[in-house]
Amino acid sequence: MSPRFSRALSCFFCCSVAISTVGIAQADPAKVHRQHTIAAQSMDLKPYVENYAELVYRNYQDARTQAATMQAAISAFLNDPNATTHKAAQDAWVEARKSYLQTEAFRFYEGPIDFVDVNTGEEGPEGRINAWPMNEAFIDYVKDKPKSGLINNPQFEISIAAIRENDQVTDEADVTTGWHAIEFLLWGQDFNNQGPGQRSFEDFIPNQNNNDRRRQYLTLVTQQLVDDLTFLESEWQPNAENYRAQFVQADPKATVGKIFTALATLSAFEMASERMTVALDSGNQEDEHSCFSDTTHQDFVYNAQGIYNVYFGDYGTYQGKGFDELLTQMNPELNQKITTALNTTQKTVTEIDQPFDQVLASAKGSDQRAEVEAVVTALENQAETFKQLGTELGTTVEILAE
Repeated sequence: MSPRFSRALSCFFCCSVAISTVGIAQADPAKVHRQHTIAAQSMDLKPYVENYAELVYRNYQDARTQAATMQAAISAFLNDPNATTHKAAQDAWVEARKSYLQTEAFRFYEGPIDFVDVNTGEEGPEGRINAWPMNEAFIDYVKDKPKSGLINNPQFEISIAAIRENDQVTDEADVTTGWHAIEFLLWGQDFNNQGPGQRSFEDFIPNQNNNDRRRQYLTLVTQQLVDDLTFLESEWQPNAENYRAQFVQADPKATVGKIFTALATLSAFEMASERMTVALDSGNQEDEHSCFSDTTHQDFVYNAQGIYNVYFGDYGTYQGKGFDELLTQMNPELNQKITTALNTTQKTVTEIDQPFDQVLASAKGSDQRAEVEAVVTALENQAETFKQLGTELGTTVEILAE
């Protein structure tokens, strides 16, 4: 019997239980509440936490692997800069983003991606990996400023140490590393209403102007991204002395609270507020998440997929012990509510027009904006169901704001 069929069969039988539970609720709500409380106390959450850890590891492993594939494509482009190799490097960036975007479901609880060491001040690599919005003029030339940026400053030594030392020092927008720095270097600014930025491959032909510095910069920040993703993969690797080993041994109930705080925060704060509502309100392309490549719609789709993965315990071909199975046993009605919310988000997010910058440029009240507003509502509703799950399990699920 396939895992999917087995899960469906389990849900069928649980639906029968749900019908009888509803009947009890009508007769004696207090009794049902006591039953749910007892179930929450007696439920073994550790297998679900362990499955989550395995899912995280597999996702980061893919993110690192695909980033390394992108690195190879960028190296091939720099070895022979032309329109074909340039497009191949851009395509590799777009493809590599898909797995990383799903890992954003693992943020917001001070794990390896975004921890803060209060003693040393050391932070996880999230800001180095995916910081935005970025002041692209801090890195390279922009329209009407042909000499701007570190690349065009002969006093600036292009080394990874110097690049990191100048990352977001006086302004959070002065981003020097990560996905969006690479994106800007590959595409340039986007003034194209019908597509992405149109930087020429000629910017990377050796021995011309500051091209060698630009080539070196792109090489270094790409390697830094691969290094950072390698670190995250290693922290979640099984059977090792790392973060994962501590994570699966911690109090399971508190850990589940962290897992769903991450999902609720990504849903309502990061996606609905920061990446959608702020951009809609300003109408400014600079507030678009992946503005140079015009792939912001992909960001939304794969962020939503990452949240979906965690709840159902699956990633790619891996099918594990999902929280839907837990809720089916404890509260089938809530499981159905969460499932409906997740499906609504996935449906509405695919309906967003692309490129996203044209949505931002559309008039207030436009159909394009209404589609995004529908996603915002779906994400906020989804986050609220996660908070209800926390209550059901006797733990705290919050929507955090950075």
